[in-house]
Amino acid sequence: MSAPRHEPAIVTARRAETLKGRLRVPGDKSISHRALIVGALAVGRTAISGLLEGEDVINTARAMRALGARIERTGAGAWQVDGVGIAGFAPPAAPLDFGNSGTGCRLVMGAVAGCPISATFDGDASLRRRPMKRILEPILRVGAKVIAAGENERLPITLAGASDPIPIEYRTPVPSAQVKSAVLLAGLAAPGTTTVVEAEATRDHTERLLAHFGAELVVEPDGPEGRRITLTGQPELVPAPVAVPADPSSAAFPLIAALIVPGSELILTEVMTNPLRTGLFATLLEMGASIETLERRIESGEEIADLRVRFSPLRGIEVPAARAPSMIDEYPVLAVAAAFAEGPTVMRGLKELRVKESDRLAATAALLRVNGVAVEIDGDDLIVDGRGQVPGGGLVSTQMDHRIAMAALVMGLASDEPVAVDDASFIATSFPDFFETMRRLGGEIS
Repeated sequence: MSAPRHEPAIVTARRAETLKGRLRVPGDKSISHRALIVGALAVGRTAISGLLEGEDVINTARAMRALGARIERTGAGAWQVDGVGIAGFAPPAAPLDFGNSGTGCRLVMGAVAGCPISATFDGDASLRRRPMKRILEPILRVGAKVIAAGENERLPITLAGASDPIPIEYRTPVPSAQVKSAVLLAGLAAPGTTTVVEAEATRDHTERLLAHFGAELVVEPDGPEGRRITLTGQPELVPAPVAVPADPSSAAFPLIAALIVPGSELILTEVMTNPLRTGLFATLLEMGASIETLERRIESGEEIADLRVRFSPLRGIEVPAARAPSMIDEYPVLAVAAAFAEGPTVMRGLKELRVKESDRLAATAALLRVNGVAVEIDGDDLIVDGRGQVPGGGLVSTQMDHRIAMAALVMGLASDEPVAVDDASFIATSFPDFFETMRRLGGEIS
């Protein structure tokens, strides 16, 4: 399981004539992490196709192997996992290194919390700065214990799982699919029922995947935007094949590039269209984007579709805060689209962007400013003054954040002057073939 080769760190994108082609972006990162983890908790062999082979997911695969699951790559995107069963993890011989991946780290913390072993969780400099208290609070209630932790309960953290996990009811204080998933994964080992209540519905891949493997879950509305998820503990998860759909968060980059480069037309195949992940598509349609759905279908419990995207004049709009959970990873590249739109775009309720791989709210504003775009942060809102074109010419500080890097390079494909990023190496965490893909479509990136 070797890591993908990095492109040179400093990369520049130049104005493209047009983008044309048909492509399938890499497999969904959220589902790839969960397929490996749930497969490791099943008894027997799980076959996975379309797995994202970026560094974040590879690190989760390594962690599952270190915890006793047998994991083998059988072809491009094809993997098989021989699971150890719920609460069947073995103590790892060394710290589990999740690199840059908050998703992998937090979900595996939940899975380990319900298992009577100790494990140390660690990551790179960026991940060591990210908050872990929001995960620790509920899993400590399940019965796990923190043996050691970094400053302010940050990585590295040594966690002792519960010998007798306790089922809990937990109301998430912030909309977070990672917190919800960690509680559900810990609750698998507890008797009775574990319940998570969220005021705003977040991506539900964990629920769908657990049901796909035979777990008993009940999902009910709770309030105007929320959900109550009740899991019956101690099921025997039965291996089921998982076809990982194309990642809508990765699809966002070529999609928006096609919208802002004149004359472009792309077809994006097998894109996951789970309603809790399509906030970006809804927003772009409101801005006047030409996005056509060609075919809808269901695979491994997830909705997918092929999308035809054409260059479109865009207009500024107001994006409501309630939409944030369904597009939280897409705001940097949406801000790029907003820069090319006519009129202001107001994106509300972006507090969660402050605790991503970087402070994405500040990093997105800086990306725009250094390229001549008027932008303002007002509390948790981002306001972009679109003028229909972008001067460009800036060097963007990516803050070790793959999505900031890709958003900046997409901007460079349509701006008046080239746009450079100071470090493109982190793009490999989610979109290993980004450079090759964009060049094949007609993008000038070097």
